[in-house]
Amino acid sequence: MLVEERRQRVLDLVSKRGFVALAELAEAIHVSESTIRRDIDYWKHKGVVRPTRGGAVYVGNGGTLPALEERVAAQVEEKKAVARAAAARIRDGDCVLLDGGTTTLEVARLLAEREVQIVTNSLPIASLFASRRESDLVLIGGYVFPRTGVALGPLSVRMMEDLHVNQAILSVGGITDKGLFNSNLLLVETERQMMRCADEVVVVADHTKIGRPALAFLCELATIDTLIVDAGLSDEQRRLLGQTDVRVIVAGASGEVEA
Repeated sequence: MLVEERRQRVLDLVSKRGFVALAELAEAIHVSESTIRRDIDYWKHKGVVRPTRGGAVYVGNGGTLPALEERVAAQVEEKKAVARAAAARIRDGDCVLLDGGTTTLEVARLLAEREVQIVTNSLPIASLFASRRESDLVLIGGYVFPRTGVALGPLSVRMMEDLHVNQAILSVGGITDKGLFNSNLLLVETERQMMRCADEVVVVADHTKIGRPALAFLCELATIDTLIVDAGLSDEQRRLLGQTDVRVIVAGASGEVEA
């Protein structure tokens, strides 16, 4: 097998699955692990693969997740409005799964003193509940994505297979008429399992996410149950959301309005 062909097979496998262990790659391509390490290093310098302890993660061109602090600073008031609307729909005693987004972090802050069960893959969110007596916390493990504190990948997916929650509250990187998108293939695989755990799938997003795609396709809009957005929607964004049967809640300063 030519070097270029082998490298392409490595990239194809990692990009398709999001994360692949070193031993699995070596077995699939019938080469040594040291050869696989060199191929992973090659793709690392191309900016599409990140080596991890024992494997490789696909990040794609421009597909790396921005650092948490970079995302927290954007659309702060809009995210808080969306978070208030989301938290208002949660009852005491509910079991809620929160992914590692900045808007879900705002939801978590509103739930920190309430009697709820929290399941999350986010270290920043988990830290809000770890010492709280009012709430129960389940932390999903796995590969922790650098700079974000979010656990992703096959270990995270397997841990959720036996979990059940009332709501899964998820963030996304973009929403178009084709569906929902996020910025990393490993992230969307983890979020798909989160969706399978829940009675109701709720997506929280500020208006800047409406009408734009991101790197990785998550699901069609019809797959989710509820979308909560802020009131900064343009007429075009409202038309886009009006084409779906998904329940849309617009969170404004004066309360919630069904779109």
